[in-house]
Amino acid sequence: MRPATTGCTGHYCPTAWTGLLGRRDVLRLGSLGIASSLLPRSFAAAAPSNSTKGKARSVIFLWMAGGVTHIDSFDPKPDAPEEIRGTLGAIDTNVSGIRFCESMPALARQAHRLTVVRSFSHDSDDHFLSQAYALSGRKVTAAQLTTEPNIGSIVAKLQGGRAGLPGYIAVPGTTRPGPPPKNLFTGGWLGDQFAPFGTGGAPRNEDFTAKVAEASEEEFNQQMLRMPPGIDVNRMTRWRSLVEQLDDRWRAIDRQGPGGVFNSQFQEAFNMLTAPAVRQAFDLAQETDGMRDRYGRTKIGQRCLLARRLVEADARFVMVDYGYDPEYGNLWDNHRVPEQHQPHISEMVKCPHHLAGTDQACAALVADLDERGLLDETLVVFLTEFGRTPKINKLGGRDHWGRAGSIFFAGAGVPGGQVIGATDKQAAQVITQGYSPADVAATIYHALGIDTEIMLHDRQGRPLTVLPHGRPIPGVV
Repeated sequence: MRPATTGCTGHYCPTAWTGLLGRRDVLRLGSLGIASSLLPRSFAAAAPSNSTKGKARSVIFLWMAGGVTHIDSFDPKPDAPEEIRGTLGAIDTNVSGIRFCESMPALARQAHRLTVVRSFSHDSDDHFLSQAYALSGRKVTAAQLTTEPNIGSIVAKLQGGRAGLPGYIAVPGTTRPGPPPKNLFTGGWLGDQFAPFGTGGAPRNEDFTAKVAEASEEEFNQQMLRMPPGIDVNRMTRWRSLVEQLDDRWRAIDRQGPGGVFNSQFQEAFNMLTAPAVRQAFDLAQETDGMRDRYGRTKIGQRCLLARRLVEADARFVMVDYGYDPEYGNLWDNHRVPEQHQPHISEMVKCPHHLAGTDQACAALVADLDERGLLDETLVVFLTEFGRTPKINKLGGRDHWGRAGSIFFAGAGVPGGQVIGATDKQAAQVITQGYSPADVAATIYHALGIDTEIMLHDRQGRPLTVLPHGRPIPGVV
């Protein structure tokens, strides 16, 4: 059973529309499904009658944008030459016959709860195309990078929000691959109202060109719905009353058309901001020091902890966004060109902001969900857009490699303690059935009980299916 809703915060300045809830965010909040009881009927999305029965109540989507190295994580090749395997070895997991790279000791101890897919594969080495494909499950062209809705957007459209929380939340939702920077977190043809609610505001430098050796600890409580100093619920309520008194012209416009949508969504944003239980769900200060240490005092650690808090508060779809960072640049895109200032790939993975911290955070998340009785109804998906080249390049890094990669699933009835698929002796080619981003999307929809043949309509009223291609991965569901 889920405990009572707890924890949340973020910056909001009603007079300047800055911080977490800017004007654009307010426009999004209402129709993302803040709560079925608060939504206008036009936005209250119920699962269609031809939905299938799914095991998952919630999804935590661990989005590792940039291309996580599979050979240095879940698919080690200890018998390959050093130019393939690097200097790292393989370690036993707690499941007989399954080995991970030595960079993943914590997840090795959680292997009994994981299904690792080593045959994740598709035909693109391009970041933009591959990320848009992975986020949507729809194969795209360069002209379609932001036209196809994210998986979370489809879920928000069909199943709505819950417990006062948006249907699709991104923690922090600031990844902007580039150059030039692009926001791939999109509602696409469903409309901007189904883009994710991002907890982290805008990145300091959207092209992520700043790359320094070390960074100070993230302001974890930035990801809150907190009010600025001197502002409380009563003052916010009085301010809203004043706005309403001065809003006669808006109301006149409302009666004529789209303005009414803005007004209802504006009210719903206030409802979310002033609901104590919703604010608490985002508030990491509610966690003990021991729990925060367990996940790791890293960006990925605290983001995973926040994801657990949100699911515990009954959020439906939470994406942990970790890949492009103002301090570290593109975390997973480890070519090791001079301007990246990265160590050799075999050393890079040991950094707290790289695989070492990710291993700790993801393992803590899976174990913590299980201990709280939430794992059985929460699907955890670890996804990246592609793997890295088997052969280490002459600079000591690995380049893009769409032909092979590794991902994992856990929870919501996923059988643990197994590996699906395999690559050749150099981790270069999938030698079993390959599974694409479309198959990953189909697996998520199946777990949630969403029929991929359901017809949706774009903003022009044209009918489109939930997912035109892809099938659930056998063995995962």
